Amino acid sequence: MNAINLEEKLAKVPGPYIPRIVGELNGQYVKLVRFEGPFVMHSHPNEDEMFFVVKGSFRMEYEDRAVDIREGEFVIVPRGVRHCPVADRECQVLLFEPKATLNTGDVRDALTRESLEWV
Repeated sequence: MNAINLEEKLAKVPGPYIPRIVGELNGQYVKLVRFEGPFVMHSHPNEDEMFFVVKGSFRMEYEDRAVDIREGEFVIVPRGVRHCPVADRECQVLLFEPKATLNTGDVRDALTRESLEWV
């Protein structure tokens, strides 16, 4: 039950699209990740995700449109919706996801992280 300093924790995230766990809440992980460049179009059949922008901005691309998410804003992606985060410059994001959520959802590629470290 200690305070968590996001700036300090984000400094420990080693690079783009390498999420790290910073907390656990009601069966969900609180994660920090840096976005830079495009991720991979994917979906999560069983999990909703929440992306809160701590610093910077990114574009959430869907199959039929894109939405800009700016610093201090968040977006919730419902389960089953195909999406792809894209950041023109580094963007720092706080995620809320069920513990079982795989970062690339229904896709397995070089960006897939099977297990995550705590920071």
